[in-house]
Amino acid sequence: MRIELSPSVWWYALSRSELWRSIIRHGVTDSSRNRSLAIFQNFFLHMHPVKVRRKALEVRHTYYLGGISLALTAILAASGILLMFYYHPSVPEAYMDMKELQFTVDIGTFLRNMHRWSAHAMVLVVFLHMLRVFYHGAFRPPRQFNWVLGVVLLTLTLLLSYTGYLLPWDQLAYWAVTVGTNMVRATPVLGERIRFLLLGGNIVGANALIRFYVLHCVALPLLLVLIAALHIWRVRKDGGVKGPLAEDEETLEVYR
Repeated sequence: MRIELSPSVWWYALSRSELWRSIIRHGVTDSSRNRSLAIFQNFFLHMHPVKVRRKALEVRHTYYLGGISLALTAILAASGILLMFYYHPSVPEAYMDMKELQFTVDIGTFLRNMHRWSAHAMVLVVFLHMLRVFYHGAFRPPRQFNWVLGVVLLTLTLLLSYTGYLLPWDQLAYWAVTVGTNMVRATPVLGERIRFLLLGGNIVGANALIRFYVLHCVALPLLLVLIAALHIWRVRKDGGVKGPLAEDEETLEVYR
């Protein structure tokens, strides 16, 4: 005689197992207290408040520019990792790798263009995000520190875009970096030393390529991720996103 168990019985048994309770510490009881505790005890859910203002969910409140920036960062990271499989940061292999991506590698052109246009879009979206925050006065107390973090993130976004410019090692990249580093040299006192550190010498050559590669693929992305995490956490601690008009105190529970 075979006994068949219904899905509800399997779910009941699973939700009361030791493995399940080691993951979901506060059970699955549908109550505000349990939902709040589950969020407070989870790192990823804790980045979002338990309750949000109803107006904060409207498109015109933030235009979702912060979320779009985060999505573009994920696209850039994924496409950048794939591009690294086909790229050698050396002379003249770097230029030949770009040609192979364009003419030989399957969907290589699509992959490179996705990375390139996502980078352009990210610069624009982050700038619009900063503009929205400034226009709505969301930099006022107690959010001054988060505004500074936003300015740093905008600077890192521009630096990531600029350091990636040299990697194709074509004429456009070579002269763009030459002009840019010459502008850095015009900085009083430290300009010459900063240019030397960026290029690894006095000319745009192999040392400059490897340094820009390390900056673009390791140093700057790590800084961006760390500061972005702190930025999102500060938004959470400062009471969520701030919008244009008087705040509506009506709140909604986020996770049900």
